[in-house]
Order: sequence, then structure tokens, then C-alpha cells
Amino acid sequence: MKENYDICLCNKSEIADLLNNFHYLSKISVTFKSGFNVALKYKDEVVGACIFTGFPVPELATGCFGLDRKEQDGLWELSRFVLDPSHQQKEHNLSTWFMARAIKKIKKEQKVLAVLSYADDDHHSGIIYAASNFKYYGLASEKKDFWIKQEDGSYKKHSRGKTKGIAGEWRPRSRKHRFLLVFDKVLRCKWVEEKWQRKKEL
Repeated sequence: MKENYDICLCNKSEIADLLNNFHYLSKISVTFKSGFNVALKYKDEVVGACIFTGFPVPELATGCFGLDRKEQDGLWELSRFVLDPSHQQKEHNLSTWFMARAIKKIKKEQKVLAVLSYADDDHHSGIIYAASNFKYYGLASEKKDFWIKQEDGSYKKHSRGKTKGIAGEWRPRSRKHRFLLVFDKVLRCKWVEEKWQRKKEL
């Protein structure tokens, strides 16, 4: 019963274990960027987390809305969303219920013009965003990541910085589905809206 759940702000340390244990990106990197962090608690236990951060690259403001790259105020990315699977299974629609309240929380505390989120095509197609009234704008453009060759012959993903002179290889990055929720009636998205279809299970 959802009356047993509470929504509250939290710091990075309170949700680190949850993200590292259950979020797929934590299998790649044990670190995550903190931002406006909203926790879902069940009887004082943190069982869900929703993290809002600024747009990952300033050029997104231009590509998405035609704004100057410096016009970032009020533009947010929902960069992490995770629930303890045991609670997700036993409580119907808990994910959309929590997301709606997390968005309501940030709108109350911060300036929010729009919220952007991505769904990695290798892991999920974004059903939670479609169910939460986000509009769908297709797959993001193809990108590649540089993987550094280690002494033992394995490869480690390069986070940032120069790659010239470093032994390694470029690998295609999985493409991401783009979902956008716009609250400012003045903003007009330049991307082409598409019909979202649930990815077929294998």
C-alpha cells in the first residue's frame, strides 16, 4: 500500500548502495553524478531513487530547443531512476507513482522548464517514461566511446580527456531513446516527435 512510502530529498551517500546494486549503469561505473536527489522510502528504508541533473552537454539546449548553449537554467535531465526490484514487483505501478511525485518535488523546489531522459536501447525502451506522459523523440544519434587497453589485455571505458597516443579502440555506443517532458509553453522542441512502441521482449 503506497501510504507506507515517503518521498524526500536525500544526499548521494543515502542512495549510493541502491544505485550500485540495482541500476544497470552502475555495472559500468561505480560512480554517479549527484544532483537534485529524490528518495523513495519504505518505513525509513531507501528503496528508490530519482536523480535530476543539468543537461549533460550544453549544446543540447540548442539542438533540442534552439536556445543558446548558455541558456541552461530550468533544463533538467532525469539521469538516474531506480527501484528495489522486490518493491517494484509487489506494488503495482510503483515506478510511475514515484516518478510523478519526484517530478512534482523538483518543480516545487526548483525552476523546471523541461525534463529530458534517455532509455538505453540495450537495457530498456522507456516504458516508464511513456507511461508518465513524456513525449518520444526517437533514437539519439550514433556515438562511439574509446576503450583503453589494459596491461592484462582487457579494456576499460575511457571516461573523458584526450585519447591521442593511448592504446585502445573506439567502440559503438548503444543508442538511446529520447523522452522529453516540457512544462514551459513557450519552448518548442526541434526534434521530430515519433510514436513510441514498446520493445518486444526476446
